[in-house]
Amino acid sequence: MQEDRNQSQIIRKDAKNCFVESLSDAFDKGKAHFAFATYDVNKPSGQRQTNNVHIYISMPELLELCRKLPCGELRYLWQERKKTGDNKPIQEWLGGTSAEKLRQYGKPRPDGKSLSRVCKLMAAQKFDFLFVADSGPGETDSKGLIVPRFGKNPENHVSVSMTWDALAELLLITKTHYEAWLAAWYMSQTHSIRNPKPQQAEKAPEVPKTQAKPAPSQQFTLPDYTATSLF
Repeated sequence: MQEDRNQSQIIRKDAKNCFVESLSDAFDKGKAHFAFATYDVNKPSGQRQTNNVHIYISMPELLELCRKLPCGELRYLWQERKKTGDNKPIQEWLGGTSAEKLRQYGKPRPDGKSLSRVCKLMAAQKFDFLFVADSGPGETDSKGLIVPRFGKNPENHVSVSMTWDALAELLLITKTHYEAWLAAWYMSQTHSIRNPKPQQAEKAPEVPKTQAKPAPSQQFTLPDYTATSLF
């Protein structure tokens, strides 16, 4: 699994004992995949990961966030929260897996609830941003949205501190990779439409032909036995 994740990795941003990486393995589903993790370097190799949360953000939402970077809208929202000390997220994404799907996957929760995942982009006091991911029990509402029910005690919590440059690199390189993937997808679709595979018609069985006896080869001269008999 680790090898598959590394093959799909676009970029990784590290902070103290944690990181977030952008993966390309959900582009075909129209989503950006961000894997958050914390680790303990004092634990044995292979057992160091302490928390992990997988966040899937729809590409339209991610592209809208990317749009706010160069035009200054994101900086304005960030500055307003820094001035007032407002802890409200600049942007928040709710997602997860319903209890029904968890049962279908053979991974039901012991409490029978849905798995809620929450991602927040927040203005930080000591840093520029906090990119936060939480997961825990949730419930599916009437609209199909999975609402978190873990309050302030998520089962998994990862908070990655980021500078402006780090956030911009994470978002924009993900956007660039998605656009490249999308262009390649359109090219493959266009090629398949313009060059459909020819359908081979079924051939009727051939009627076997009677083979004629081979004629004597003309390159050899037949011996002449017309001379006068000696006996």
